[in-house]
Amino acid sequence: MAKSVDVGELVDRARAGQPRAIGRLISLVEDAHPQLPEIAAALVPYAGHARIVGLTGPPGVGKSTTTAALISALRASGARVGVLAVDPSSPFSGGALLGDRIRMTEHATDSGVFIRSMATRGHLGGLAWASPQAIRVLDAAGFDVVLVETVGVGQSEVDVVSLADSTVVLLAPGMGDGIQAAKAGVLEIADVFVVNKADRDGADLVERDLRQMISLARREIRGPSWRQPIVRSVAPRGEGVDELVAALDKHRDWLAAHDEFAVRRQRRAESEVQAIAIERLRARFGDIRGAAGRSVLSTAAGRVAAGELDPYAAADQMIAALDG
Repeated sequence: MAKSVDVGELVDRARAGQPRAIGRLISLVEDAHPQLPEIAAALVPYAGHARIVGLTGPPGVGKSTTTAALISALRASGARVGVLAVDPSSPFSGGALLGDRIRMTEHATDSGVFIRSMATRGHLGGLAWASPQAIRVLDAAGFDVVLVETVGVGQSEVDVVSLADSTVVLLAPGMGDGIQAAKAGVLEIADVFVVNKADRDGADLVERDLRQMISLARREIRGPSWRQPIVRSVAPRGEGVDELVAALDKHRDWLAAHDEFAVRRQRRAESEVQAIAIERLRARFGDIRGAAGRSVLSTAAGRVAAGELDPYAAADQMIAALDG
């Protein structure tokens, strides 16, 4: 049985900026603690102010180095920065394979920065199922900007767009054909493109391909007036980071001018509510077992496998069992 926690006291400590309290709240979220609904309710009055920026792109493109450089630039402007680095799950422990601060050690002792790795736990979108609630924890704790750095797993990486106010997609020369990456569905989610490792041969080609794609494909979700900028960077040296911050600021101003903040946050809320509802339904499916141990799911699946029932009818039977 999960140990009860004093939610009000924990939230107060997080609001005071205590890292241990913030980390404890995120752990409770990740573990789906029984008091999670109470925690979510306690956070609501304090959330809704942070700016959420997603960073994504193929593995090895330099997302963590860029994130670290972006933290430095944001801190220089006085912003408090929270970071969720969503990592692949360990097949043994279910925890994040990459350490919380291994990649961003220079910020580990900064009281204005909080960095947390979260495991995807098999979630195909590259984002931990608890990420929206973890973002709310950091938002309520008073961070001005929350950076969400995602795994970089290809097409399913598009889930980041449902969480972020602004999405940065990073590419680098030598990482494969840019057009092929676009076919994977990753590039079209970008609000800002970054060509990292721009000191390498091939950076001009990547930028040219991006400009061609931008001219050919415009997404309705961004509206007719936003054209994604391309920033060239060499993240380890901090080159291009000021330009990235400026591009993000320009996008924020565009969102405000076109009432897009409300649209994106509505979409984020819809996605979160849907995920919670589905998770609760899945939990309820686990409770509909007969006295002899027969599972409604197993029985229905057995009939489908035997060719006695179609899967839609089987699903209807399961839902009827829940309602009954």
